[in-house]
Amino acid sequence: MKNINLTTEQKADLEALHDVSSDGRVRDRIKAVLLRSEGWSTAMIAQALRLHETSTVRHIDDFISKDKLAPENGGSQSYLSQIQTDEVVAHLMLNTYRCTYEIIEYIWKTHEVRFYISGLNKWLHQHNFSYKYPNGEPHKFDEEKQVDFIDKYTELK
Repeated sequence: MKNINLTTEQKADLEALHDVSSDGRVRDRIKAVLLRSEGWSTAMIAQALRLHETSTVRHIDDFISKDKLAPENGGSQSYLSQIQTDEVVAHLMLNTYRCTYEIIEYIWKTHEVRFYISGLNKWLHQHNFSYKYPNGEPHKFDEEKQVDFIDKYTELK
């Protein structure tokens, strides 16, 4: 296995990238490169990172040959074009839906693109939407009766 010779500046850049990266796979690749540059064996790095040794070797080779730190499996192409995506995002910012299937129906009616619930949930998360449980209200709630009940209850106490 080849040694990696990094300058102090390169190490600082990699450590800074490690600190800001939220992808655990990228962080593991950076740690593998840094540890290898400090003289660790691939077996020791694999043990420390809890990775298979072949993965560790591949991470280090990718960095040496391609200066690559991020995996290339970026997922699939979106079913919606950028214009359609912008339109759906704008619509969702103005309209609140109770259930994911209602959004699926909207997208199908407007763009004829079919989503599954799990796929749309992922899409919504990628576009910074979140779900919050609504505050419950009893089905047959009557505010006047509630006030009367509270008054009578306090009298009994």
